Amino acid sequence: MHITPAAAVASLSAALLWAYGPVHAEPLGGMPGTLPAGPAYADNADSVLAVLIEEALERNPAIREAELSSAAAWHRIPQATALPDPTVSLTVHGQPPETRVGPQRGGIAVQQALPWFGKRADRGAVARAQADVRDALVAARRAAVVREVKAAYYEMAYLDRAVAVAEQEADLLRLYETLAEARYAQGTGLQQSVVKLQAEGTRILSRRDALLQERVAAEAALNALRDRPAHVPLPAVRFRTRPETGIDEERLRELGRTHHPEVRAARLRMETERGNVRLARREPWPDIVVGAAWNPVGDRRDRAGRLAPPGDNGEDQFSLSIGVSIPLQRGRYAAGVREAAARLDAARAAFRRTVNGVDVAVRDAGARLTRIAARIRLHERALVPQAEQALRSAEAAYSAGTVDVLDLLDSEEMLLDARLALARLESDYMQALADMERAIGTAFPEVAS
Repeated sequence: MHITPAAAVASLSAALLWAYGPVHAEPLGGMPGTLPAGPAYADNADSVLAVLIEEALERNPAIREAELSSAAAWHRIPQATALPDPTVSLTVHGQPPETRVGPQRGGIAVQQALPWFGKRADRGAVARAQADVRDALVAARRAAVVREVKAAYYEMAYLDRAVAVAEQEADLLRLYETLAEARYAQGTGLQQSVVKLQAEGTRILSRRDALLQERVAAEAALNALRDRPAHVPLPAVRFRTRPETGIDEERLRELGRTHHPEVRAARLRMETERGNVRLARREPWPDIVVGAAWNPVGDRRDRAGRLAPPGDNGEDQFSLSIGVSIPLQRGRYAAGVREAAARLDAARAAFRRTVNGVDVAVRDAGARLTRIAARIRLHERALVPQAEQALRSAEAAYSAGTVDVLDLLDSEEMLLDARLALARLESDYMQALADMERAIGTAFPEVAS
């Protein structure tokens, strides 16, 4: 019976299925590019901030880069679990050897290497864990972008508030200047008072211009996060709400260890290295090689063959083979196990470092929130009201002629500094909320309430 090449290949496939199961493998788990939902974030009932964050999450190039890297990692899974390509060899005899059933003209052989049982599964598990790490890094990048958007947004809120305060002070100084000019015209005031008020007004306007320049930089940073041209104007930002929060540090640390994306990535890196250790321990195990060969045989043409041809005259030969690799380089395999074990220890150390970093970040953000909240209360309840009262008293005394313009300017500058400090503290407080949210990896302050 003649055996065709197609029959040989079919026989080899059957042998592969019998010895090793299907030669294809699906990814172990999720689909390539499937990403977990990013960590939740608080918008503090600010619709403008919510829109800016959503736009940044959709358009930010760094997030897009991380997402594409994650998709690429998922495509590594079918590569890691695939079998090596088979080899095909062709033999042609220059002088065909004569056999009992006829001359052998050549042959075709197909061989397939099969990694030892479990190696492909371990490689797939490692590739899956690496893809999960990339997913966690996408979540980390998203969380970082949300924090950066909030930082830029609240910096703009401070700058807009500071510019408004400076302009109000400039208007007030112009009013004082008019009053001083009237007193000078009446002979009850000094020209020097007018000059000092003009100089103070110029200083305030210069300070306002510096604040406007800082706003340009903050606006450009926020536009970059949204992948917009740097010169695109943004409307004025104002503080809408200032959430009051209680700091339960132990609970917040636990939330950070559970939800922080870098902690999750570090934990998944440990899983990756555990898989590499298992794989390194399997590497010395021999791989299997199965094959099939087809050797076409011609009819006998010699005198004896023509006179009395054998019953299987010219019948092709077909054979199956199986072999194993010989792992002779034991030192190389042992070094591979030691390397994988060292990498696992390094991943464990990195995990502890990441957890400690989360604890430090929670501690720092909590302390800052407590400290800033106390200073805000001090400014709102004492410093700003006292500065306003002092300025009113100085205005009345200046109108009565009992104090000079320097006392009036001191009171005005004290009020300006108090108002600017309060605006700075409110911005710092909102940025500290964003830092706490970044530290715990989930929405804050909603989660705390």
